[in-house]
Amino acid sequence: MLRVYEKGDAEYARRLSALCDRNATLPPEFETAARAIVAEVRAGGDAALRALTLRFDQRELCALELSTAEWDALAAKVAPDVRAALEHAVARVRAFHDRERYSSFEIAEGGIRVGLRVMALDRVGIYVPGGKALYPSTVIMTAVPAVAAGVREIVMVTPGPSPETMAAARLAGVDRVFCIGGAQAIAALAYGTETVPRVDKIVGPGNGYVAAAKRLVFGDVGIDSIAGPTEVVIGADDSVDPAWIAADLLAQAEHDEVAVPILLARGAAFARRVAAEVERQLTDLPRRRIAERAVQDQGAAFVVDSDDELVDAMNRLAPEHAELAVRNARALADRITTAGALFLGPHTPEPVGDYIAGPSHVLPTSGNARFASPLGVADFVKRTSIIEYSAEALVAQAADIERLTAVEELQAHGRAVSIRTRGRR
Repeated sequence: MLRVYEKGDAEYARRLSALCDRNATLPPEFETAARAIVAEVRAGGDAALRALTLRFDQRELCALELSTAEWDALAAKVAPDVRAALEHAVARVRAFHDRERYSSFEIAEGGIRVGLRVMALDRVGIYVPGGKALYPSTVIMTAVPAVAAGVREIVMVTPGPSPETMAAARLAGVDRVFCIGGAQAIAALAYGTETVPRVDKIVGPGNGYVAAAKRLVFGDVGIDSIAGPTEVVIGADDSVDPAWIAADLLAQAEHDEVAVPILLARGAAFARRVAAEVERQLTDLPRRRIAERAVQDQGAAFVVDSDDELVDAMNRLAPEHAELAVRNARALADRITTAGALFLGPHTPEPVGDYIAGPSHVLPTSGNARFASPLGVADFVKRTSIIEYSAEALVAQAADIERLTAVEELQAHGRAVSIRTRGRR
C-alpha cells in the first residue's frame, strides 16, 4: 500500500525528484470553468449566484446571507463539550497571533523624516469549505489572525454552514456569513454583488475551482495563496512506535484523494513496519476510500541512511507540514529551512497544529515553503512608506539624485530636483 523505496532501487531518485517538483498547477479545464463562472457573477450579481448554486450544489437560495437569528440557532445546536473545545482553540490561536502585531515607526535625521505606517485591511473574506468535510478549524485559523491585525469587517462564505462552523465563526470574530461556495463565492467576494460586499483580500482553502478562481481574481483583490493538495513529510526513526507514524500519515491522507503523505525513515526495517501499520489501520478507517487512494497514488516511504540525508530530502521537498519524530528532533529542526510548520518530537502529531497549538494552520503547499510563510497577522495589514524632506535636506542630496537620474536617462526626474534647488547649491 505505502511503497518503500530503498537507496538501491532504480525508482528511488526518480520518485523523490518527482515529489520535489510538485507544484500548484491546475488542469486547464479548471481555469476555463472558473473563468466562465467569474464572468457570470460579474455580469449577473446575486441572480447569477443563485443560478450557479442551483446548478452546482443543487441548492435553492432565497437569502444569500445568513441572518443573525439563523446563525445563533445553528450555533446553539453545538454540544457543550465541542463548544468548550472551540473556545479553547480560539483562545490559543488568539494568544499566539496577538504577539505577532506590527508597529508603525518613524526615523528623523538631518531634515529628513521617513517612516512606515502599518494599517489593517478594511474588509477581508474567508472561504470555508463545506463539501467532503466540515471545517470549523478553518474559520478559527483564518478569522482570528485577521481580528488580531485589526481588520474592520470579516466576511465568511461557505457552501455548508454547520452548527460547528457557525459557533466557530461567532467565537472567532466573523461579522457576516454568506451561504455560497465554489468559484462563484470567490468572484462575489472579489467584485461584490448587490448583497455580497467587495473585500480587500480573500483567504482560506478550497477545491480546484476555488483555487483557479483565486488565481483569476488576484490583482483585483489580494489572496493568501494558490493552495495545492495538503501534504505531510515525516522524518522518523525507531525511537517512535511505527503505529504512531502510520496514524500521522493517514491523518493527512484522509483529507483528500490527492493528499501527499511521505515518510523519510531511518532504516528499511522501520519503513516496512510503518507501511504494514498503514495497511492495518486503513481497514477500519471511516474515510478509507479517500485515504487509501492518497496513499497509493501520492504516498511514499524513502529510506534515508543519515541525518544529513533526512535533512536534505526534507528541505528539497519543502513540505506544508514537516514532522520530526526522531531522537534528536530539536537539533535537526535548526537545519530544516523549508517547511510551512515544524512538528518536533514523538508527542507532536500534525493534528495538534490543525486545531489547537496556536499558529494558523493555513500553510504554503506544493513546495512553496521555499519562499512562502504561514498565514498570519502580516497577511491582513498593508504598509505605507512616508517621506518628508526639508529644503536643506533636498539641497544636500540633490547632486547624488541628479547623478543617478542621469545614469537612468530620466531627465524629468532630475529636473524635479534641480528646479527646487537651483541657485541654492
